[in-house]
Amino acid sequence: MEETLDDLFGDSGGLDLSLSAPVPPKALPARIDELRILGCCQKIAWSRTGAIAYIAPDGSKAFLRNLNCSPEDGKWSLSDGDHEHPITEAQTGHTLVHLAWNEPGTDLAVVDSCGRISIVGMSIGLNVLIQSRPPALDPDDDGNQPVGLMWLALNRSVHTFSHAGRASGRWAYVRYPRRPMGPFHPLHKLALFVVTRSGKLKLLYQNQESKWGDMVIELQNTGYTDDVLTHASMTPVDGGGVMIVTYSASNELRLYRAMLKWEGTPVDSNTQRPNNSIAVPSVQLAHIEVEVPAVVPSPSTYVIGNEDNITNNANGLFALTHLQVVACPVDAPGGQTAPMILAVFSCLLHNIHGRSHLQHPSVIARWELRSVNQNLHKSFDDIVSKKPRNPLLPSTELNRQADTYFDRHIVSIDYMETGNIFAITTDDGNIAFYDAKAFTPLSGVEDIETVTSLPQSGFTFPAAISPSVHISFSPSGCIAASLDEKSHVQMRVMEHSFGLEQDGLFNDGKFMSALAALTMAYCRACSSDSNNDDILMIVIQQLNQDSHKKFIDEVYRALSMNVTVEQDKLMNNPYILKCFSMQAALGFKNRLERRNLAAAVPWLTLQLRQISILLTYILHFNKAGADVECYDPETLRITLGNVKWALDLAKYIVDDLFEISDNLNSQSSSQDSGSSSGKLYESLSTILIISSIPRSFLRYICRGLRGLTNGFRNAMNLSNESYQIYSQIVTVITESALKVDVYEKLLATVESDVKHAYQNAGFNNADRAAPERDLLINGSIPPVLQPAVTAILTKTVPMIRNEANPMYLFLQDYSWLGVGDDKRADLFRHKYEIDILRKVLIPLDESRGAVRPSRRCVRCCAISEEIPPKSMAAVKMLMRTAVLRACTCGGMWSMSNASNLRGSTTLPGWRQPG
Repeated sequence: MEETLDDLFGDSGGLDLSLSAPVPPKALPARIDELRILGCCQKIAWSRTGAIAYIAPDGSKAFLRNLNCSPEDGKWSLSDGDHEHPITEAQTGHTLVHLAWNEPGTDLAVVDSCGRISIVGMSIGLNVLIQSRPPALDPDDDGNQPVGLMWLALNRSVHTFSHAGRASGRWAYVRYPRRPMGPFHPLHKLALFVVTRSGKLKLLYQNQESKWGDMVIELQNTGYTDDVLTHASMTPVDGGGVMIVTYSASNELRLYRAMLKWEGTPVDSNTQRPNNSIAVPSVQLAHIEVEVPAVVPSPSTYVIGNEDNITNNANGLFALTHLQVVACPVDAPGGQTAPMILAVFSCLLHNIHGRSHLQHPSVIARWELRSVNQNLHKSFDDIVSKKPRNPLLPSTELNRQADTYFDRHIVSIDYMETGNIFAITTDDGNIAFYDAKAFTPLSGVEDIETVTSLPQSGFTFPAAISPSVHISFSPSGCIAASLDEKSHVQMRVMEHSFGLEQDGLFNDGKFMSALAALTMAYCRACSSDSNNDDILMIVIQQLNQDSHKKFIDEVYRALSMNVTVEQDKLMNNPYILKCFSMQAALGFKNRLERRNLAAAVPWLTLQLRQISILLTYILHFNKAGADVECYDPETLRITLGNVKWALDLAKYIVDDLFEISDNLNSQSSSQDSGSSSGKLYESLSTILIISSIPRSFLRYICRGLRGLTNGFRNAMNLSNESYQIYSQIVTVITESALKVDVYEKLLATVESDVKHAYQNAGFNNADRAAPERDLLINGSIPPVLQPAVTAILTKTVPMIRNEANPMYLFLQDYSWLGVGDDKRADLFRHKYEIDILRKVLIPLDESRGAVRPSRRCVRCCAISEEIPPKSMAAVKMLMRTAVLRACTCGGMWSMSNASNLRGSTTLPGWRQPG
């Protein structure tokens, strides 16, 4: 029998023991009030490079964190904060109030409480930022306070993905070209729009010398009224303009369109790029005649009580806390093509007390912008005119959509273009996702045959351990970083059942849908050059090894990874870096443990790729007859280390092939040797020479080594130091126990053997993709290539034995290559690390490590010293070979012992404040 508390105490009136509403976080009243007063008050911001900037509780400093992989155990986590070295500090008497990264995620705008904007940019790592714009360039004026800020985008087209669909058991990923939406800086410099409290539109921009200038126009005159602006939002729209929406203290919503033009930027007819000349901006502003006073939604639809009394006090109860205008790219299939305005109205917490009838403290109002054709009245048709009548320009109308009500205060609303969704965070920490077009919640269970985003496929955030009022999302939107009430950074990672149902059964459809969503998120990041460590973190933490291989295979197919790419196109293939970096990261266990075969091949190939790029750089300047950059002593030292490493890897490969060949010949009498599955001779060396991509890099390096020796004969104007280092490079090459021409002959013969194996099996170029992909993903030799391996080991390798020095190769120590798993290699890993860029030994000496600054890759955990580079030529070389900010694997550098850089000479070649 069911009894109630009323029955127990005999009280027919009832005893009200219902649970009270959750207590809001202590910081919520202040945060809601802050959001009401000022549109620019973002205290934590996650950039597309992976850096998380946040402001200290007292607003005096800003710090930086990032995701990283631990070299000790291979686990991913949030980096430790360096509270001794902030990335920027507020000036005396002011506090920092807002953070905004630019589109690439390399430069950060920091706004203080008086509207002054400083800009800091990444130099040689995620956590090393240099100020390019000081706040002193702005006046100390409350009216100068930004209420809206937008960086200008890069003028660069990319390919991205709209959705994925499954048919006949396979996923097809729909890719389309995404054109950038202007305006842009014609000189590819930094620029940003700012709307101020006093109704001004400012453009801050760098000139051709990277010095900062500004241009100011008036949006609305607030000088003679108290009607200041509180919020503004901007977005690029089709045609190169900027749509601007402002909201004032008198509850007026205004809409503008701004066209930015640059004068004095002639374009070079040969390169189709602007010359390095003066660029002067000008803005044409159009005020779209739309004003919506008293935009607070009708309260009678979401409150209970005396409607007359509530209606009279509606504007006093609610205030605008968020304003956004969103315009999806016009070339996005099925996207939200018409710009849309979102406004969040929240009831201030001091207004809630004593108003138990209030059920929805936050409401989202939406408007869709529509272009409407205008026609003259029919009566004008009777008027005879000698001049042709021009058609009227279309007008813009705001089409009010249905309001959406929330039973908690909204503390953040974030638009995610990937998937065209909104993430809405409430004061209890709950994160809900809404489709941007229909503004319906995503539950992730409707369709497992089509995937558009992670939330749509069933990924959700776990409940918050503690409520937070400041939040930002990772580049792919799958990790949330928030500030708790003590301003400590907390991290929440998306989760998925991955097909495991509540009844214990496995749903393969849901598992493959989740895998496809992760694949598409990773590929979207690859296409847009965004950091994808957040996706790798989820895959590593939540999927097993077998699922890793399925994920890798899906990424290869989604990116249409060309695994049989021609040698001359290797350097320009962006997906080689993205795919191989992913495989190397998934196979990393810790610094002391060697990667498995399927991860070791991509990891070594990435290093071969970087050496090929370095040699290309050196040979280019040799050929061009330049007498400074490629002959710089620091650049030549880096080249020397990489040449030694490449030659030692060549010796290791040949020595390993000799050993496998001997083992195979010793078993030639066995009846089963001819039908071996290939496990007998599957090794790192075999796969490196059999697989098309690493073999092409190996052959390219041979060309580079020959080019270095030939270039030394023609080198002129070498300093004494440069001459000595260059002589060492030539000596290392010419006196190597394995001659370059012998090694090159081996690789050429291997390529011929592989080609004949494919031809004998009837494989065309398209058919080769499957076995080549199997080589790279699984680290196993497919049946079609086993005849080629047998021919190499029984014919090709014995052919070069007499031209090499087998005994010398056998006795040489290859521990520093990181490919061995014997005791000698294990002892080496405990004593040394290898500088991934310079290829020199770094002793693991605590006293040494505590003094010298170094950079460690946040993804592969590789290390590099000699920071900053000693010469401008070395800086240029690192920039042009794409390893100044990023590692060989594409992961970002993070500086350790950065305090030793403070007060040192400014990085040569880096932009200065101006």
